[in-house]
Amino acid sequence: MLTDGDTAPTFTATRGTSDHEPFDLDDHLGDGPVVLAFFPGAFTPPCTNEMVALQERLDEFRDAGATVFGVSADSPFAQGAFRERHDIEFDLVSDTARSVIRAYDLEMDIPELGLHGIANRAVFVLDADGVVRHRWVADDPTTEPDYGALVDAVRTV
Repeated sequence: MLTDGDTAPTFTATRGTSDHEPFDLDDHLGDGPVVLAFFPGAFTPPCTNEMVALQERLDEFRDAGATVFGVSADSPFAQGAFRERHDIEFDLVSDTARSVIRAYDLEMDIPELGLHGIANRAVFVLDADGVVRHRWVADDPTTEPDYGALVDAVRTV
């Protein structure tokens, strides 16, 4: 499990749009903090709450120089519809191969819901060099992070 001070794994995946645009984390490092918010699945109540809460604080993140990304195993089409439905302005990253979720040691199953290989809810704040400066991982995937603490963490990077 990644901890503060570790270099975060870089990755290439797909943006959550119907255009299947590539996403490369390396392209976003170097300019300021990066917030990676892993979530189990689009359109579920806790995930919707989280992504909407991040959107509501997007100006605070941007004012601190940060770029926010949501990451899940959902298809780019599902993520695109989710972004559109909830007016989410930041990019979502589709990890259908689950390689990013595994690299961050967040893979989990919720068999009673038929969900396998999804991301546990977690947030990593990376500095411009890709070093983890803040880490929050849910003990229960229905738990949401302390959004004020995330904004504060970004401000200290």
